[in-house]
Amino acid sequence: MNSIAATDAAQIDQLNLVLQHLKEKFVGKDDIIDLMGICLAGRENLFLLGPPGTAKSAMVRELSKLLQGKTFEYLLTRFTEPNELFGPFDIRKLREGDLVTNTEGMLPEANLIFLDELLNANSAILNSLLMVLNEKVFRRGRENRPLPAIMIVGASNHLPEDEALQALFDRFLLRVRCDYVDPALLNNVLEAGWKLEQKALTDQPVIAASDIFHIQALIGTVDLQEIRPAYINLVEMLRNAGVQVSDRRAVKLQRLIAASALLCKRNKAIPSDMWVMRYIWDTDEQQEIIAGIVNTVVQADKEAPAQHPRAGTASLPNAEEIYKEVTGMAEKWEDASLPLSERTIIKDRLRYLSGRCEWINNEVQRKYVQQPIDQLWEKIIHSN
Repeated sequence: MNSIAATDAAQIDQLNLVLQHLKEKFVGKDDIIDLMGICLAGRENLFLLGPPGTAKSAMVRELSKLLQGKTFEYLLTRFTEPNELFGPFDIRKLREGDLVTNTEGMLPEANLIFLDELLNANSAILNSLLMVLNEKVFRRGRENRPLPAIMIVGASNHLPEDEALQALFDRFLLRVRCDYVDPALLNNVLEAGWKLEQKALTDQPVIAASDIFHIQALIGTVDLQEIRPAYINLVEMLRNAGVQVSDRRAVKLQRLIAASALLCKRNKAIPSDMWVMRYIWDTDEQQEIIAGIVNTVVQADKEAPAQHPRAGTASLPNAEEIYKEVTGMAEKWEDASLPLSERTIIKDRLRYLSGRCEWINNEVQRKYVQQPIDQLWEKIIHSN
């Protein structure tokens, strides 16, 4: 396996330092941050699904501080107009009969674009956004120019329901759930936050947009030849399981597999780089199915050196582990001598596990786990 040039490796190291800084600040969000890194290197779009207050916006904003480039962020509503995203028409040019957009400070000039509540998009801006997301091109009237975007992030607290928005959602190659942080990690969150308070701003790693573009240009140098038969087989398995992997998406996903290799400073992909395929779901129900299929490929490669850290990590809640933990908490609750502080911890933990339970896609397993959760809540309520 040929080594990556020293200058290229230095830029990749710098991107990994930025990602590590984000992980230190946002404890429990490693999967989302790793996917940000993959999409930055692969120049693809990332969709964040989760309720308010789960740090979706905060993570993107923190990334924008570490990125030496232009950022554009906008909260979409049903009434958002194209001018609010792309800029107004230039009045001076309009008087001369030319329809030219004044894009200063707007989406067409940004390197990092964040569209919050993306699925509120209306038909007036839908077609323009599809062009932006799919081709990284701004087209309005006779204007037609490539965008300097290195990554576009969309966020919402729900999945698309109507057909028009499904087309918009489809332009985001990777999708990831953004959930509340496990209360058991609260001490880590506080400690990480305090360490960052003590760090000078100059100590924070930064990376230039031009360096990201250079990393993106290296994607085509990654050798996918050896894994292609396994990749074709994986795509066929997913299709047979009812997951729609179009030819267009199958081609584009190769960039993200190559990005996984590149971030590990390899110029040759290995089967475990296909871990990114866990995040191509369209519905909640598909997540468990896809993860199960992809994990069989990834785990078969577990002895390979220089794997991406996300390759060996499962993202879905384990029903059996949650069940065992809840039954153990129920036994502790029965102890009359249990301190009030411990009872408060159990309540917080139960609230978190209850939320995790909702993400168990197998209905039988979900009901099986929900039962002891509900029973423990009943005990807690009656003890107050």
